[in-house]
Amino acid sequence: MAELESPMMPKMITFLSSLLERVAESNDETKNQQKISIFHGLTRPNISIQNYLERIFKYANCSSSCFIVAYVYLDRFSKSQPSLPINSFNVHRLLITSVMVAAKFMDDVCYNNAYYAKVGGINTTEMNYLELDFLFGLGFNLNVTPNTFQCYCVHLQREMLQMQPLNFADSSLSLAISLKTHLCFNEDESSHQKQQKLAV
Repeated sequence: MAELESPMMPKMITFLSSLLERVAESNDETKNQQKISIFHGLTRPNISIQNYLERIFKYANCSSSCFIVAYVYLDRFSKSQPSLPINSFNVHRLLITSVMVAAKFMDDVCYNNAYYAKVGGINTTEMNYLELDFLFGLGFNLNVTPNTFQCYCVHLQREMLQMQPLNFADSSLSLAISLKTHLCFNEDESSHQKQQKLAV
């Protein structure tokens, strides 16, 4: 898998956090069918999703591709756990866990669970339980094909285009289209079409 250029990483963090914020807000509105899990906090964390991702990026020192792979894992987890959609109460724990699992699978050198627990603001025992529950939720399906990786990169590029209006002569044209947030893809499909909304 091709590495993302490091100057693009902060922008990629912004786009990924924007996408996850919209998904979490959307799922917060439909609380009636959601179950509580080990990933749920008692209250919403004070730190924003973007600041949390930036913190992980700053201290985890994992490869850039780990954030895309973590995004793939979040999507797979949401598909396999439809009664556990990403929301404001679980998104932070799901993020630190998905990045840690991605780093362990993708990178030759990575930090241990105790370090990721400190970065994520949780204790080591909780980090261990989160990792185990996440892996079982994924069915230990950690491999990401180059085609799947590219699909998710393309989706983040679309997110970037939605956030940044195009500069045309006619300023009324913009790509900030109000679409429902989609994360899920059919990983075998090469057309990069959006398949279903993330656990809503």
